Amino acid sequence: MSYKDNDLMIRPITEEDLPKLWELIYKEESPEWKKWDAPYFEHKHVPFDEFISNKANYVNQDKRWAIEVNGELIGTVSYYWEHQPSNWMEIGIGIYSPKYWSGGYGTRAIRLWISHLFNTKPLVRVGYTTWSGNERMIKVGEKLGMTMEARLRKCRYYNGEYYDSIRMGLLRDEWEEWCAI
Repeated sequence: MSYKDNDLMIRPITEEDLPKLWELIYKEESPEWKKWDAPYFEHKHVPFDEFISNKANYVNQDKRWAIEVNGELIGTVSYYWEHQPSNWMEIGIGIYSPKYWSGGYGTRAIRLWISHLFNTKPLVRVGYTTWSGNERMIKVGEKLGMTMEARLRKCRYYNGEYYDSIRMGLLRDEWEEWCAI
């Protein structure tokens, strides 16, 4: 199963993707993408052999898929259960190569991912958490019809400055109405 939007595709991660994923995510101690993706949490270099030994966490998993553009792996979309008994799911995205930032790829990938999740899971709502320093991620949510459901003030500390934690969310009926437009 996969989903396409012109040159962009989301699909399950294959074993062949692992070397590129490792290079994008774990090869460097301080990758550029980490400055925007929860930089207040520590990121560590992971040796390739250690990453490969955990391939079951990536390959053909329902919770994390690859994003590719014109056949090039550029990132991942994912989800986790905040509280599975009530179907409270949160999503995530990582576009690791700066050359694909601010080009609409994140918006398109998340749109496909949300559609997939609403079509395959008994969800009433889907959402994500970001920080006020990542204005692009907030704009993605706004473009997709999400509501800023929470702003926890000055609870993220990065580079000597406090930022807000932002929660964006969307209900299934809002998504269906938005998609009908």
